[in-house]
Amino acid sequence: MGAFHAYDIRGVWNKDFDKDTCYKVGYFIPQLLSADKVLVGRDCRLSSPEIHDALISGITDAGADVYDLGLSTTPLVYFGTAKYGFKASVQITASHNPKEYNGMKVSKADALPVGLDSGLGQIRDWIAEGRPTPKSAKPGVVHQMDIKEEYLSFLMGYKADLSSLKLAFDLSNGMANLFAKKIYGAEPYYINDTLDGSFPGHEPNPLIHDNIIPLENLVKKVHADAGVIYDGDADRVMFVDEKGQNIAPDLIIALLAHYFVDERGEKGIVLQDIRSSKAIAEYLAPMGLDVHTWKVGRANAAVKLRELDGLWGGELAGHYYFRDFFYSDSGLLASLLVLRIVSRARREGKTFSELIGGIARYQNSGEINYRVEDKQAAMDAVREYFTSKEKPTAMMDFDGYRVEFPHWWFNIRPSNTEPYLRFICEATTKEVLDEKIAETDEILRTRFGATR
Repeated sequence: MGAFHAYDIRGVWNKDFDKDTCYKVGYFIPQLLSADKVLVGRDCRLSSPEIHDALISGITDAGADVYDLGLSTTPLVYFGTAKYGFKASVQITASHNPKEYNGMKVSKADALPVGLDSGLGQIRDWIAEGRPTPKSAKPGVVHQMDIKEEYLSFLMGYKADLSSLKLAFDLSNGMANLFAKKIYGAEPYYINDTLDGSFPGHEPNPLIHDNIIPLENLVKKVHADAGVIYDGDADRVMFVDEKGQNIAPDLIIALLAHYFVDERGEKGIVLQDIRSSKAIAEYLAPMGLDVHTWKVGRANAAVKLRELDGLWGGELAGHYYFRDFFYSDSGLLASLLVLRIVSRARREGKTFSELIGGIARYQNSGEINYRVEDKQAAMDAVREYFTSKEKPTAMMDFDGYRVEFPHWWFNIRPSNTEPYLRFICEATTKEVLDEKIAETDEILRTRFGATR
C-alpha cells in the first residue's frame, strides 16, 4: 500500500501497486464520492493501458458508468470533471516521475482534489482490511468521450498574437503533445515532440536541471525569445529566458499580474506556496494584490484558492492555478498567459530576462534535499538554532517551518513521500545566503547524520 501519498496514488508499477490495487480503487471510488459515473483519462506511459483496464473494471463492477477520455492531459480531466458536472474522475499518470512509475490522480465535484486526508486514506484502509467487492447486479457501461476540441477552444481564448516571438518548446515526450502544435503551430522549434511513454529524451521532470539543458541549448542555438517545457502530464510548466537561463517558477506567479492586472484590471487575492520568494509579495502589493501563503501541493493549493476566491496562484514546482480554470492547474494555460505577456513586452522593446529581472531581488538557494530519518527533530533543531541567534520578523508552521528575519528567511519541510527534508533559503546577499546554508548543513550533518 506504499503507493498512497498525500496528493495522489503513485509508485513503481507492479512493485508499489498492481492491477488488483487499481481494480479496488476503481471499485471503491463511486462509493467514496457518491458517484454513479466516473470520468477517466490516461497518460502515455507504457503501463497506463493495463491500469486503465483494471480501474475501469472496478468502476463498472461497482455499478457506475465510465466516461473514457482515452489519452489525456491531467488538466483535460479537470476541465471535463468541472465542466460536465462529474462527481468523480481519475487521471492515470505518474506526472513527472520516471517511466517505471505510474499512478492515479483522483478528483471529486468541481475538480477538487482527493488527497490522503480527503478520501484516498479511506480507500487505502478499505483495501487493507479486505473490504468485499461484490459485482453489481447491474454493471456500469463504458462510454467513449472526446472533449479535446472543446478544451482546445477554451485554451485558444487566451492566446495572443505571438508573431513577434521566436519560441522553443520541449514537450518531454509527454501529454502536452496532444495540444501544443495545435496551439502554437509549426513555426516554433520543438524537441521531444512525440508521445512516448518510455521518455527517450529525458525524464519528464523539469525540476531536475539536467532535463532542461536541451531546451536551454536550443534557445541559445536558435536565438529564441523564450523556451517552454512541460512535465509528463502537462499540469506543470517551466520557462527559459532568451539567454537560455532557467527561470525560478515562483517568480512566474508575480509575472502573471501583467495579464490579470494590466490587461484585465483585476485586483484580489494571489496564492503562493510556503517556499516562495519574498519578491513576489513585494512586487504584487503595489498593484493592489493581496498575496496569501499556503501549503505545498495541489491537494492544498486548489482547495485554498477556491476558498479564498483568488485570481490565480502558483507553486515552486511549476504548478499554476486559475480561477478561470475551476481553481485548477494547467501548464498549457499558464504558458499561454506567460507568452502573451512576453510578446507584449517584446513589442515594447523588453526581453523575457528583463521582465524577470524587474521581479527578482534576492539570492536564493533553490530547494536542497537532505536524507534524514528523524525529520521532525531535525526541523526543530534548525528552527531553534536560528531563532536563538536572531529575532524572527515572521514565522509560519503549517507546512514545516518558514522563519523570516530582516535580511533572510528559510523554509524547512518534510517530504510527504520520501525520507527527505527540503530546505530553501533566501537572502539579500550571496554572503548571507552561503553562511546560512553552511550553518544548516552543519546542524543536519553532525547532529542527524544527514546526507545531500
